[in-house]
Amino acid sequence: MTQPIRMTDQAAAQIKALENAAPEGSPGVRLSIKSTGCSGNSYHMDYIKPGEDVSGDDCFEQDGAQLYIPRMHSWMLFGMTVDYVTDALGNSRFEFVNPNETGRCGCGESFQVSREELEKTRSK
Repeated sequence: MTQPIRMTDQAAAQIKALENAAPEGSPGVRLSIKSTGCSGNSYHMDYIKPGEDVSGDDCFEQDGAQLYIPRMHSWMLFGMTVDYVTDALGNSRFEFVNPNETGRCGCGESFQVSREELEKTRSK
């Protein structure tokens, strides 16, 4: 069975490293969607605050790494791959390959997902 959210080996290793460095009592790392930018949405990764309720999150596990995603964002992220890349200058970042994106701003900082467009492609 295909995982709804896939992490590359590099992403899983980085998420595990972040989990090990998390503030005491933090359940781990959360990937959420924030409203911002010219296309409307951006990916946001942050530590879950100690004591914060995660019952509204799905937890995706791979190679010992756990990534929490709020259920309210799952429809936008189904089928996505999370990667961790380092460029030629040594700058590292998470990269999100999301087949559900229906648009992206010119600078690449924000994206959009149209529920209507997704429903059209899924009904074919």
